Amino acid sequence: MASIDLAPAPGPVPPLVRLRDAWSRLDARVLQILFLGSLLLAGAFMRDFAIRWEQVVLTFAFGLTTQALGARWLGLPAHGILSAVVTCFGLSILVRADSLWVHPLVATLAIGAKFTVRVRGKHIFNPANLGAMVALLFLPGAWISPGQWGNDMSLALWVAVLGVTVSSSARRFDIAWAFLAFYVGLLALRIVYLGARWAVLENQLASGALILFTFFMITDPMTTPNRRIMRYLYAFIVAVIAFAWHFVLFRTNGLIWALIIATPLVPVMDWLMPAPKHQWRPEAPPPPATERLPAAPSSLG
Repeated sequence: MASIDLAPAPGPVPPLVRLRDAWSRLDARVLQILFLGSLLLAGAFMRDFAIRWEQVVLTFAFGLTTQALGARWLGLPAHGILSAVVTCFGLSILVRADSLWVHPLVATLAIGAKFTVRVRGKHIFNPANLGAMVALLFLPGAWISPGQWGNDMSLALWVAVLGVTVSSSARRFDIAWAFLAFYVGLLALRIVYLGARWAVLENQLASGALILFTFFMITDPMTTPNRRIMRYLYAFIVAVIAFAWHFVLFRTNGLIWALIIATPLVPVMDWLMPAPKHQWRPEAPPPPATERLPAAPSSLG
């Protein structure tokens, strides 16, 4: 029996509604790629990042090849290539080297770890963070330079605005603000304890590296706890480690070290308080049900 649909015919969708729906369906990694690409270009032309175009090309060539081979090996969706592009931009921004072989090697190892170091279907390390640490610890002639951003308040605000947009789209707004609140709180307590001027705190908050870390690295939904309360705890732990690294041990690159040290805690947190894993592209909701009558016979007789 054929069906008779009594639902009214849908009218034209307003442009603002179509724009809102398109924005809600946009993959957050597309925004990350646009913003990180603009940051890399701005840094290269305005901040003298001291990175060669050959290093960027090799980073992307080896990183994307590794992603394609790994995804085929594990049977993962092809859209994971967007995550690899984000990682390649991150490595190009963070890692510096005086040779051409460091960047492709770091990109291969960092993205390869996504497919080899996994717990319950989720990779453990933030690839850009892991690549930066491998370069820093094991590769001669390589370094990471947090001072490349300087202490420019306008730059920090610009990065923050972009980061807020990306983090909200990736649904990791909570951990970004939680980390910033804990870390700034510790910095403020230090100012009070030392009796220093508040201008010191203002100078510390103007760090482009801090804002970049807050909104583009710790917010990676695939390497942070699935449940919100655990993300708050994770942000607190990273903030404490970074603070201690900077102001107790008096070492550099505290944010990068804090994240790599705290990352192994994520599988434990997911095990203690399970929650659904983040999906970059959630399944589309089913269409609204319409009232239907039993189908009429196609023929009588």
